[in-house]
Amino acid sequence: MSTYVLVHGSWHHGGLWEGVAEPLRADGHTVHTPTVAGHGKGVDKAVVHDDCVASIVDHIVGQDLSDVVLLGHSFGGTVIARVAEEIPDRLRRLIFWNAFVPAPGNCLDDETPPHYRELFAQLAASTDDDTIMLPFPIWREAFIQDAPLELAQSTYELLSPEPAQPFRDKLALSRFYELQIPRSYINATEDIALPPGEWGWHPRMSSRLGMYRLVQLPGSHEVMFTNPGLLAQKIVEAGRD
Repeated sequence: MSTYVLVHGSWHHGGLWEGVAEPLRADGHTVHTPTVAGHGKGVDKAVVHDDCVASIVDHIVGQDLSDVVLLGHSFGGTVIARVAEEIPDRLRRLIFWNAFVPAPGNCLDDETPPHYRELFAQLAASTDDDTIMLPFPIWREAFIQDAPLELAQSTYELLSPEPAQPFRDKLALSRFYELQIPRSYINATEDIALPPGEWGWHPRMSSRLGMYRLVQLPGSHEVMFTNPGLLAQKIVEAGRD
């Protein structure tokens, strides 16, 4: 049995993994779903990327976890890459699920299409706390297009504004690209949160991992809501030795 730490993406919090964590736990695995600093409703959004990383490092160290399979979804990929630099000896494998794998020295904004970058900058500038709320039409059509409307609406209500500064913070990642921790990439084949082609997830992001295991499944960027049981199966496939 494995110990999984699942790191959510933007606009999410750790509790939203429950549909995936439940079948993993039922199979005997240990599953942790911490919330990244600055994420969730009613919390302080004045965080930088290092705060996001520290919150996951603190959880793993505070719980004295070892031999961890660490998964990051979307923005969470930038977090687990940095966590791996800080506590490599506690990790058995890294899994990037339709996740950002930034090139050395880049920030998340550098890895997103110009139209998203411009929109997010405008949205952040319109707030008094430098946050971004994903517009529902983008959620519906690009993030969770495989869901019925009712599920798209109910899950959207669970999201919360995203702190903008972690999108802008440059990540050197010099140590990450030297690590020998095994890594996997899970690709949901209908994920168009990043538009396919020049800006797509796979193979643009996955190819940066060097030698890696590729695991694929049908579904959108939010298959954690639309088919959590299948995603749990694929996490086991991606995380096994």
